[in-house]
Amino acid sequence: MSGVEEAFRKFATYGDTAATGNDMTGKNFSKMCKECGVMDGKAVTSTDVDIVFNKVKTKGARTITFAQFQQAMKELCGKRFKGKAPEEALEAVYGLLEGKEPGNVGVTKATTVGAVERLTDTSKYTGSHKERFDESGKGKGLAGREDLTDNSGYVGAYKGAGTYDKTH
Repeated sequence: MSGVEEAFRKFATYGDTAATGNDMTGKNFSKMCKECGVMDGKAVTSTDVDIVFNKVKTKGARTITFAQFQQAMKELCGKRFKGKAPEEALEAVYGLLEGKEPGNVGVTKATTVGAVERLTDTSKYTGSHKERFDESGKGKGLAGREDLTDNSGYVGAYKGAGTYDKTH
């Protein structure tokens, strides 16, 4: 049972930095049922999961405790594993939940293939564009995009700036 409780805590804290892991929201309960295979889309649907969640939670509350979670699994196991004894069905559901962690489905990852790699390599930039980056390849920010005024009295990019003798 400790594997089931550990999975409960992992799913309870998923997506909420302030969560303690003792209470689980309906969204996380639905996510857990979907990812662990309790919700199969035929015998147990998302509607069934939502109904069971609202049935076991205390009135006015938004979350369920681990004891209420166990009650919810007892309700769902009969629908998920029809024909099995209630104890066997509950053990089968707990077998689906043990050792599972919430997955990050649809999370965007940075890509460096094809044209993107060429465009993000700052060493290949030429002309005025290479002025936007320092030696390490890190962007200079606003200083690299705008022409900063030089009030030295010399023409821009003059190589002999500061060499004029002061006696003239």
